[in-house]
Amino acid sequence: MEKSHTKLEEIKLVGLKVRTNNKNELGSLKGKIPPLVQQYFHQQLFNKIPNRKNPGTTLCVYTDYESDHTGDYTYYIGEAVTSFDHLPKDLETLTIPTQNYTKFTTKPNPMPKVLTDAWTDILKMSPKDLNGHRAYRADFEVYDERASDHNKMILDIYIGLKPD
Repeated sequence: MEKSHTKLEEIKLVGLKVRTNNKNELGSLKGKIPPLVQQYFHQQLFNKIPNRKNPGTTLCVYTDYESDHTGDYTYYIGEAVTSFDHLPKDLETLTIPTQNYTKFTTKPNPMPKVLTDAWTDILKMSPKDLNGHRAYRADFEVYDERASDHNKMILDIYIGLKPD
């Protein structure tokens, strides 16, 4: 994976969320994330989102961590928006705070291998490998035009870091 360091300003998102943990999600088809992702895409909920900033670019966010990657967290899928005005009642909002990140860009691989391989590597990394300590405020994956071929997906994964 390619790695770089970046700072992103606040991001406003609209979409769906669920509370879960890695124990329930990893290596299981009974997790809460797959049905949420299916609902989002099969019902084309992205088309209901007003004020879309980058139509067709989906963010999957891990936030509201109970502790670290071993505890409960909120998984959120949606799109960035310019404002929260005129939202349908069945969609949720999330604001990712301004934060420093280590950004990873994966090599092309099929889904879910591209995702599981990347996260397996990231979870093994030391603070030195990550260019800092994880903040556990918001980490996210970006699914854009490079993710349209499910056999050769390329993802950006942003890992939030504590301030220096």
